[in-house]
Amino acid sequence: MKRFVWLAVLGLIMALLAGCGGAAPAQPAAEQPKAEAPAAEQPKEEAPAAEQPKEEAPAAAEEAGTTTEGKYQIPAIEDGKYNVAFVYVGPHDDGGWTQAHDVGRMYVEQNVESVHTAYVENVAEGADAEQVIRSLARKGFDVIFTTSFGYMDASEIVADEFPDVDIIHLTGFKANGANFGNLMGAMEDIKFLAGMLAGSRAKMDGNPKLGYIATFPIPEELRLGNAFALGVQKTCPECTVDVRWIFTWHDPIVEKEAASSLFDGGAQVVMTGADTPAPAEAAPEGKWGITYDYSGNCTNPKCLTSMYWNWGPEYARIIEASREGTWKGGWEYFDADSGALGLYGFMEGEKMQPGVAELPAEDLTLVKDTLDKMLKGEFTRFDVFKGPIKDNQGNVVLEDGVSLEQLDLDGFKQFGSECKTCMYWWNENITAELPELQ
Repeated sequence: MKRFVWLAVLGLIMALLAGCGGAAPAQPAAEQPKAEAPAAEQPKEEAPAAEQPKEEAPAAAEEAGTTTEGKYQIPAIEDGKYNVAFVYVGPHDDGGWTQAHDVGRMYVEQNVESVHTAYVENVAEGADAEQVIRSLARKGFDVIFTTSFGYMDASEIVADEFPDVDIIHLTGFKANGANFGNLMGAMEDIKFLAGMLAGSRAKMDGNPKLGYIATFPIPEELRLGNAFALGVQKTCPECTVDVRWIFTWHDPIVEKEAASSLFDGGAQVVMTGADTPAPAEAAPEGKWGITYDYSGNCTNPKCLTSMYWNWGPEYARIIEASREGTWKGGWEYFDADSGALGLYGFMEGEKMQPGVAELPAEDLTLVKDTLDKMLKGEFTRFDVFKGPIKDNQGNVVLEDGVSLEQLDLDGFKQFGSECKTCMYWWNENITAELPELQ
């Protein structure tokens, strides 16, 4: 993918961003439930001071090689293993973005031979992120995954300092062609399908209003919101979509308030671009929510489906390539045929939610057939964004049969992107105005 340069103003926004997971007050990784703690932390029964609570036994931490640096505990490597670290912007069990990554980490532990993984959670952007990533590199970790948009610059700096450490950043746009690159997937594929389900449900319920919770005004969020709206259009041409901006990735209270606001405004179905199950939790009787990021967060009967990530196979692939010395930092962007994207209720072994199972057969067939094409690589993000498409100002965005290019999906011209049909527009069925870019 052709690299572009963003304007300095992006830095102002990136300082607020938490990459596809929400910022939370930083806590040491050691304060996690023992069963999911980094391997560097010894089980309690092996601690030298058994009568002491685990968090009050610094000697045990020192013996294990864990060090405290500022407000973070930096885990140790394991000799004889290929050591992989993950930097999380939120808690490992947030029920969304970060938990999906931690499930991927555990997949690596279980499926990649002779590997040791560890993580540091609740890491703030900026100086904190740089400190943590650098500390992990100094400890001797071979690969570091930094799982937030706001970690991009810190990842680049540390990668330049430690050329023998492979650093993979998620959701950004920078790479050095050597030991620093970016990884992201086409969640627009799955949000397009979820939009079909939402439109079908709204039409069936006799209420053509839907809602979307948006996080930050970045290309990713407009891309995913537009994909949802385009899917809605397929099953309910008369439906409209309202938008609420919350300027956070993980704040259960704020997200629930936004969902409630959309429902109070008349929305029949609310979709989220953030990390909590709030839309399903806030849905009144007879209305519906769609959750995001993690396959296990669609347990509420008012949840129609969840669009989720399956990071494990992608992580395993990159780690094996790194160990073999064949991985080179670039821009990796996968579609549904990678196996890393899922639509809850429609993947193998999953059961449809009650609010979906009763939808019209023709709409369910459309979703299933489109998903099947996606999984075979016959329908991609460029098919999601294929004309004819108009924006909500009446302008033709794409002529019939014309698709967006990758640069169009990734950038705003206002931030220096070389995109031609940039992702700074709302689809014609979205009633909200474009976000202000500062």
